[in-house]
Amino acid sequence: MTIFFISILVLFIAYYFLVVAKKPSLIFQKNAFNDALVKSTPILKKRYFPTPWLFNTHLQLIVLGFIKGFARPLKYDQQDILTMLDGGKVSVDWLGLDLPEDTPTMLVLHTISGNPQSMRGFVRYVRENLGWRVALCVRRGHGELALTTANFNTMGNVEDFAAQINHIQNQFPHSDLYATGISAGSGVLAHYLGVAGKNTPIKAAMAYCPAYDMRNAFSRAKPFYSKMMAKKLNRLFISPNEDVIKHLETFDVLNNSNDLHEFHQHLYELAGNSSTEEYMQKSNPSEVFEGIKIPILILNSKDDPVCHIENVYEHLDRMQRMENLILVITSRGSHCAYLEGFTAKPWANRMIKEYFMAISSLSK
Repeated sequence: MTIFFISILVLFIAYYFLVVAKKPSLIFQKNAFNDALVKSTPILKKRYFPTPWLFNTHLQLIVLGFIKGFARPLKYDQQDILTMLDGGKVSVDWLGLDLPEDTPTMLVLHTISGNPQSMRGFVRYVRENLGWRVALCVRRGHGELALTTANFNTMGNVEDFAAQINHIQNQFPHSDLYATGISAGSGVLAHYLGVAGKNTPIKAAMAYCPAYDMRNAFSRAKPFYSKMMAKKLNRLFISPNEDVIKHLETFDVLNNSNDLHEFHQHLYELAGNSSTEEYMQKSNPSEVFEGIKIPILILNSKDDPVCHIENVYEHLDRMQRMENLILVITSRGSHCAYLEGFTAKPWANRMIKEYFMAISSLSK
């Protein structure tokens, strides 16, 4: 019996080191800046060691949910609510307002159903480990923000985000701005950057588990997660706002959508568009992706059940033509989990810290 258990342990260790714990794959154009950036980001050249007892993609997500749910609440320094021209409301939630004015500011764009408390782990990490000020850019209808107009987009609104950036600049005109978009948050970030090109105050960006092309990305999500997330979107944003959006012809189908693809095929009217095609033209970051001109790092995992790795492979040629882009692909990590070590700390947070520290240093 002892020999049996020892054999199982040896096989597990061999499997872990041969199959699970691997160095990330890096795809980028060889140029002086990219080479210096990769060299200054040591984590990119080392193995990622997923937590041995939960390296399975589903276990990572389950434990991530527990970590988020039981983390101590975060008290933000201040919430600035901004009213857009159509009456819709977004906010900038601050942490680190007491820092010197010239301290860099990290703009954080939250997940598809995110809110200030669901983002508290990442916001707290940036503030405590990077030492930067954090400006969480909260979209319409999220958290405590009521949906005051029939205008809602899971991918966010480029004009809203531009207004949030302008507000942040006005508050701290001498602070360098950087941005991290997490999951759906990377959608509006990439779309804004693609439209803005070089005309943006953001120095560098990070896209954490993006889905790329909205036309087909959601159809590739694993059915269980797709159905679960569609129900969550209905519960958080559609049903509670019936009095504001019930007049829309697409209300019923949104309220009864069975998966993410169906939901986004019918979100066009609520997002202020006349058709699905117009919605894709105005919200799909893939439409303007090559317009991104600032340094951007993208992280995806091969075992992501929500943003399928096929989304990445579909656009590899485009990314390889962009001299300002570094793509990081890992074998494990699930969707925005990336838990590492026996204590299940987020590896991706460390990578983001090293990346932005390197960017900040090389830009001086």
